[in-house]
Amino acid sequence: MEIARILCTDLAGLRAQALGLAEAAGLVPDVRTLDFRRPWGRVPPALWMKPRWAVKLPALAQPLPGVVIGCGGAGARLAAYLRSASVKAVAVQNPRIALSRFDVVLAARHDGISGSNVIVTRTALHRATPARLAEAARVWEPRLRHLRRPLVAVLLGGSNGRFRLDEAVATRLANQLAVMTRNDRVSLAITPSRRTDPAARAIIADTLEPFGAWMWDMQGENPYFGLLALADAIIVTIDSVSMVSEAVATRAPVMLAPLPGRSRRIFAFLDALLESGRVRNFGGRCEIWPVEPVDDTPVAAFAMRRRLGF
Repeated sequence: MEIARILCTDLAGLRAQALGLAEAAGLVPDVRTLDFRRPWGRVPPALWMKPRWAVKLPALAQPLPGVVIGCGGAGARLAAYLRSASVKAVAVQNPRIALSRFDVVLAARHDGISGSNVIVTRTALHRATPARLAEAARVWEPRLRHLRRPLVAVLLGGSNGRFRLDEAVATRLANQLAVMTRNDRVSLAITPSRRTDPAARAIIADTLEPFGAWMWDMQGENPYFGLLALADAIIVTIDSVSMVSEAVATRAPVMLAPLPGRSRRIFAFLDALLESGRVRNFGGRCEIWPVEPVDDTPVAAFAMRRRLGF
């Protein structure tokens, strides 16, 4: 099988997109998390004088496989640098450099780019395949069997450069979830992310555990895919395109928990899902309606293989 070297920074969302693409395309992923030399880690990739100066080995170690996948700005810049007659370069997300420097670019619709080598998807690429979800359901169903139905999975992100999930926001969200639990007689299974502030996490746990909610304590095996697989409905904070994309790949209705902040790209992504009826805004009540999964990852991976000549 063909090996694909994956180049990305240590961000779970980026890594999941590149891994999801490689796995769906039948490539063997070789993940190289980028470690930057000083001062290049603080310099935008578009301003790197020589990409090879910016990162430490083993990202650029020889020999190179036939495919290099760069996810995010830094990863894409390096993939373009490594492209040659024998190495095909793939960018995931808008690379913010000339698209002609890549064999294939995979971008979500809200990235707003197009070209002869661009494959456009409705959502971010991901790893939430039916097979992975089925296996996660098998593992987690016995552990969460004590929770009554309907089971609502809550996916928590965190503050970033665009949105805020601090103690005040966590208090408001926790109170909304508590009211929903009481009024709609649902159970909650909650998973934070690495970005969830510990103080916000504590507020949500202290507020909701008295109502019978189960919340992952960040120790041991991550229940994320298990919650996606078992949920009758999903509530996800709007800060993460990746989390929303994984949620809508399931057969559960998805509600969007708003956060203070703004992002033109993310709002364009969410608006398209709202208009299609695949998601609804969370207003404090549990809503369940018929939905179908939205998952472009397999189709995008097949299209990439064809363009690469596999």
